[in-house]
Amino acid sequence: MTQSTGPGLKIAIFGAAGRAGSAAVAEARRRGHQVTAIARDRSRYHGVADEGVHLVEGDVTDPDTVAAFTAGHDAAINTTAVYGEGTDPDTFFPAASRALIKGLTQAGVPRLVTVGLSALLPGPDGTPGMDAPDFPAMFKPFCLAHGAGLEVLRAEGGALDWVWVSPAGDFDHGGPRTGRYEIHQHQAAQARISYADFAIALVDEALEPRHQRAQVIVS
Repeated sequence: MTQSTGPGLKIAIFGAAGRAGSAAVAEARRRGHQVTAIARDRSRYHGVADEGVHLVEGDVTDPDTVAAFTAGHDAAINTTAVYGEGTDPDTFFPAASRALIKGLTQAGVPRLVTVGLSALLPGPDGTPGMDAPDFPAMFKPFCLAHGAGLEVLRAEGGALDWVWVSPAGDFDHGGPRTGRYEIHQHQAAQARISYADFAIALVDEALEPRHQRAQVIVS
């Protein structure tokens, strides 16, 4: 699948200082869209910084912050995550989902694209990746916390049009932008996708939605 094109729109991107978030900012700007880049710590943002990027500092778990920074936007992308940073993932992911639901609804933003983990998804045999015998046990609590955020979207998403996008396996750290990605039916532990190509999928789903209230697996 290739990237979409279209007139300049406005996208709010949470987690903009991270690798997936900064790649999404770059992809949106590549297409001529305006971006509000939202980071927990502005000093950690090293992505695209031009007249089309408005960098702000904010907390994705605060609905008032979400509403304030997304008002007037066409879509929001959430790439935030916490792991080993002094924040409890069990609290963070459900709180972020609830804040996004409330804040985006209040701001009138119709579309949310949020990044999920492939380990939660079933492989061809129907077994989630995190339940595979060789999956590192130390990462399973983090996966379950991530999944709790997804369950909040499913249970409380209401009228919000959301999609949960995951790499089929893992990221190809440092991989190039090929301009393409594929949608899969199952998790595939060995599959890899670059952050730049993953960002294409995120921006595609934000501005030309193909999946509603569903999990999408890409590589």
